[in-house]
Parts: sequence; structure tokens; C-alpha cells
Amino acid sequence: MKKAVILFISLFLFVFFALVLSAQEQRELRTITIRSSRVNSDVVILAAQEGRTSFELQCNKNVFGCTVLEPGNYLMARLPKDHGIYDCANVDIYRTTTEPNPGDKIGQYCLVEEK
Repeated sequence: MKKAVILFISLFLFVFFALVLSAQEQRELRTITIRSSRVNSDVVILAAQEGRTSFELQCNKNVFGCTVLEPGNYLMARLPKDHGIYDCANVDIYRTTTEPNPGDKIGQYCLVEEK
């Protein structure tokens, strides 16, 4: 009985960590530039650019993790479908760093449009 419990727990932990690692590997970090930010009726709107592609990021000002960002470079990770706070394509924004891992997570935003 003890062996079965230990085997079950070991199997559970293996599957759990395999899922966590695969989810982390799928997160592609892209360098973006925030050009400007404004607040309109409690919605934070960030004008962003990646290469020649311009787009907007939005979040609700009163939601945890919604931050008015200063212009500059950041890292963006698109979240899998149906993950995140908003009913849209959600992205996490991180501070840039010289380390191989992203810096501190700044917040979560809705990717509104890509132009």
C-alpha cells in the first residue's frame, strides 16, 4: 500500500513538473517598444511597436497588474488562448534585463490590434 502511494505521488509530481516546464518553454518573449501611454475613462492605452508593426495594449486601470508604462523597451509574452484576465489575446509585460530570464513582470494587458 505504501509503495502504491509513493508511486502515485511520484507520478503526479513528474507530470506536474513536465507540464510546468513545457508551458514555460512555449512562452516566446518578444522585445517591444512602448512609444506612449494614456488613460481614457479608466482604460490604460499603450501605443507599442515591434519592429515595423504597431499595436495597442490595453488594461483596466483598477485591475491588479495594470500599469501606465513609461516609453522604452520591454519584453512581451503572449499568453495561451483562454489564459489571462481579459477576454482577448492576453500578454504579460516584463522589464528588460541583461540576464537570460525576463525581469520583473510588470503587468498583463489585452493585445487590441496589430497594424
